[in-house]
Amino acid sequence: MATQDLIAKPEEGLPELVHRGRYIYPPGLRMNLPFYLFRRFFKPGNPILLFEHLRSFGRAAHYRILFSDVVLLNDPTDIREVLIDKAASFGKDRTQKRMKILLGEGLITSDGEAHKRGRRIAAPAFHRQQIQRYATQIVDLSAGLSAEWQRGQPMDIAAEMMRLALRITARTLFDTEVTPEIHVINDQVNIIMDLYNALVALPRAELLLNSPLPVMRRFRHAKARLDEVVDSMIQARRTETGGLEQRGDLLSMLLAARDDQFEGNGLKLSATELRDQVLTLFLAGYETVANALAWTWLLVGQNPQAEARMHEELDAVLAGRMPTLEDMPRLEYTSMVLAESMRLYPPAWAMGREALEDVSIGPYRFRKGSMVLFSQYIVHRNPRWFPHPDRFWPERFTAEAKAARPRFAYFPFGGGGRQCIGESFALMEATLALATVAQRWRLPLVPGQQIELQPKITLRPRNGIRVVPVPR
Repeated sequence: MATQDLIAKPEEGLPELVHRGRYIYPPGLRMNLPFYLFRRFFKPGNPILLFEHLRSFGRAAHYRILFSDVVLLNDPTDIREVLIDKAASFGKDRTQKRMKILLGEGLITSDGEAHKRGRRIAAPAFHRQQIQRYATQIVDLSAGLSAEWQRGQPMDIAAEMMRLALRITARTLFDTEVTPEIHVINDQVNIIMDLYNALVALPRAELLLNSPLPVMRRFRHAKARLDEVVDSMIQARRTETGGLEQRGDLLSMLLAARDDQFEGNGLKLSATELRDQVLTLFLAGYETVANALAWTWLLVGQNPQAEARMHEELDAVLAGRMPTLEDMPRLEYTSMVLAESMRLYPPAWAMGREALEDVSIGPYRFRKGSMVLFSQYIVHRNPRWFPHPDRFWPERFTAEAKAARPRFAYFPFGGGGRQCIGESFALMEATLALATVAQRWRLPLVPGQQIELQPKITLRPRNGIRVVPVPR
């Protein structure tokens, strides 16, 4: 494949504008969204179908849900305006607000000074020196899990990557094995994930938490059990003797950190703040990496040439030994495989903001209260930036190809002031896990299976991904 095939194409045409008084919106659906309930593109459990339909309107698309204006932005320049240039004009969207009933005031859901303070206190846990301490654990756990596999025995690699991510999260977040308490956290998070779409779609869900609705009863039970277990683990760590700083796990560093270390007011995280941050780190560190790896194995299995090139690199760089953090700069193609996988199947597949005031973005002018969405799944498949967008080409992520694209043509970890604080940790974890397993195994796909998307908080494969382990 020639390098020029990966370079962005010039934009064609100008966006159509829809004038509504002093406001200017892009074209889109003429009727209110509920009127499209029986159309092929409107499936409440899979909003990606709607976004794919809206992509046909070009740079941006507009629709209404009851009395609310919603805009899907597809252009990196417009997305940058929302997330960086005019970030002060936007707040969290409805989805993030609903996530607060699960994650409280964690890094994903908090705003303003609470968000800045949380990032200040959590930042040392993701410093390169700390990440280096986790690298050996990640490799050991990856090698240990793959040693349990049986040659020729079909298995669900998505479930296996969840098992691996759970072990890594238990070790790095809590400095423990996968104990019964960790299983309880995982089980209750999965229950809430299953309820996620209903919680987002339910009008005024925040006001219905104590209602007798079955979905709310299940949520209350799962959330109470989750809080109980996390609180008990935090309290147990508080009462331990010895220096928390020397223990090295994320929980201990959060317990030991003081805000005055980072030019703050000298406060530590409260018990509630700690629980919220732990739940956020658990979900972000577990779900996102597991799904990124699962989709990577699918794509590697579908593309034998890329698989062969990745194996050649691993053999040349590692020569049969286990990978280390120092190897990562030389695992260039392996990193490109992972990046291309997150382009096609980004674990964080959509995000959004709400306009806090009347605001102009690009050629548009939105009124206060408008919801502005952007989907990594959609933007990452824009043929302007990624020619032949549905094809798996890791070479899209050479230095030259990346330099030819704007910042928000590819943003699997978000951007702006709320960009994922654990990005470098997640990339390190996924790359080392991929290299460790791929050095020992090939994972051909079981023929004939139908892989379906399950877009919830993260992008999961609905029925898993079946593979057959083959030793290399």
